[in-house]
Amino acid sequence: MSAMMGLYGDLFGEISRMQQNLDQLFRPSGVAGIRAMPRRNFPVINVGNTPEAIEVLALAPGIDPAGLQITVDKGVLVIAGERKSDVPQVDDKVSVYAQERFDGAFRRVVSLPDDVDATKVEATYRDGMLRISVGRREAALPRRIQVS
Repeated sequence: MSAMMGLYGDLFGEISRMQQNLDQLFRPSGVAGIRAMPRRNFPVINVGNTPEAIEVLALAPGIDPAGLQITVDKGVLVIAGERKSDVPQVDDKVSVYAQERFDGAFRRVVSLPDDVDATKVEATYRDGMLRISVGRREAALPRRIQVS
């Protein structure tokens, strides 16, 4: 029985080691753990849909809305801009020990379904939340047919 446990113990240890190696291989650079987010994924977005529109919510605190560039072209939504740094310039009297808040230029790209209408895009920014609504084409909306 102990020989079988030894065999399975080594097998499970080997599987665990392989999983760690794969995690390190496929984990994006700059990610330290399960709760860390790579810097290139700013702002964090949620994408959903309604019968009338595709809704994109982007958590983007500290952004000047006038500096945001939002475009829709050929089924692709692009959100671009820049987030200014709040960290003071490092000199003899100032040291920065940790900086987790993203700053700098960013660009997020979202593929949209074929039935969106690029002329029906609305964007609002409030309390650090960017909401973008991309309407669907009228021909793509469900229609109720009256039977006579």
